[in-house]
Amino acid sequence: MNERKKIPTSVYAEMTPNPSSMKFVADRLLLTGGLQVEYKSKAEASGSSPLAEELFNFPFVTNVFVAHNFVTVTKDASLDWDMIVMQLREYIREWLMDNEIAVSNVPAELMSRSAGMIEEAKAGGSTPSNIDRSKFKPSEYDDAIMALLEEFVRPAVEADGGAIDFVAYEEKKVFVEMKGSCAGCPSSTATLKGGIENLLKAKLPSVVEEVISV
Repeated sequence: MNERKKIPTSVYAEMTPNPSSMKFVADRLLLTGGLQVEYKSKAEASGSSPLAEELFNFPFVTNVFVAHNFVTVTKDASLDWDMIVMQLREYIREWLMDNEIAVSNVPAELMSRSAGMIEEAKAGGSTPSNIDRSKFKPSEYDDAIMALLEEFVRPAVEADGGAIDFVAYEEKKVFVEMKGSCAGCPSSTATLKGGIENLLKAKLPSVVEEVISV
């Protein structure tokens, strides 16, 4: 019986602005189509991402975020990164060498989407994250806000191993959800206010006054 051929893969670890999160970058795609998905427990990962499900077997792992060619792992305070980063990097590399598919199914309620895919949600489909949007109504500014987030914000936050999803616009306030390394990051408030809020206020004067993380 022939052994399954391993997939040549390299992985490197990259620190993020969030001291609790580490970004592991592979030299191949883990998730295509501009999709991103965040798992907050092994139960969420079950049936969706075999890689994330396995990572939750490490007792210190609290969150797994997968996008493009990287996976961001968030840990608790029980261990320092210098004690576990090499172990995790090698584990992820070995897993990817043995498995072609890191995410087999993306539940709609866990999905982060690019601006171009939001139309499906607005048309009555599922929403791009697990935030309850039933209390928000679509606005005439949604498309413009999402386009700006897609063009100017998404590349930067992905480089840091995270994501910021548009939730809603209401009464000159933009509501967003932070994911991956952005969630719980000590510098996220500065990013939100000094970066995203200033950008939207400059690009959409008289429309946006505040950006709020939900």
